[in-house]
Amino acid sequence: MSDSQVIVHGAAEGAHHEHLPYQRHHFETYAQQSDATNFAMWLFLLTEIMFFGGLFTAYLIYRNWYYPAFVEASHQLQIGWGTANTAVLITSSFTMAMGVWSAEMRKKGTLVFCLVITFILGLVFLGIKTIEYKEKYDKHHIPGFHYSLKTFLDPASDPEVYKEYHDKPLALDMARHTELYFFLYFAMTGMHALHMIIGIAILGFMIFRAQAGAYTTGHVIFVENFGLYWHFVDIIWIYLFPLLYLISRHQ
Repeated sequence: MSDSQVIVHGAAEGAHHEHLPYQRHHFETYAQQSDATNFAMWLFLLTEIMFFGGLFTAYLIYRNWYYPAFVEASHQLQIGWGTANTAVLITSSFTMAMGVWSAEMRKKGTLVFCLVITFILGLVFLGIKTIEYKEKYDKHHIPGFHYSLKTFLDPASDPEVYKEYHDKPLALDMARHTELYFFLYFAMTGMHALHMIIGIAILGFMIFRAQAGAYTTGHVIFVENFGLYWHFVDIIWIYLFPLLYLISRHQ
């Protein structure tokens, strides 16, 4: 091989391994970086599925064991608030998907707009959840030392709920298991809300970076993977809503 051929070959090889501004130094190519990042994200989501799957399994087992208590306790949840939050999250999934599309199409203004709307919808969800939690606090339905069985033993203590569902007072031994329902309710919705808070915090960071043009120059991995995370959190709620709010509303 002549000297000129060596120079040309070396230049071509150098161009092939040239690092993009958003490519990490330990990856040979941007495609390799994308594959590794996507694999890590799916692996993380798999661990999340196993975590929430354990909570769902525990809920279904205990619901089968203490069915009357779980039915009575579920009547204390407001379907209206749950439905509103479901609509909010479905809408936020759409705006997040549009944000990913905007990043891929390099539309900076549209990306920022979609991320801001998703951010706001996330706050709306948490606001509605706060209203629900306050109601449980007012009725002493938060598991612990101050938990009260009065609602389930005395129909006169909550006439609207008893009138709507024609509930009968529970026996004391069964009424005690309503606390287990609310423990699982706060465990599952609380963990879901924590994931929402984390997602909203990341969204705030993304909005700041998107305004500087970080995700509309060809580097969309972060937006795509966060979109997967956001959709996953929304899907978890799609399972929580019927499990906690809808099934067995009428015996």
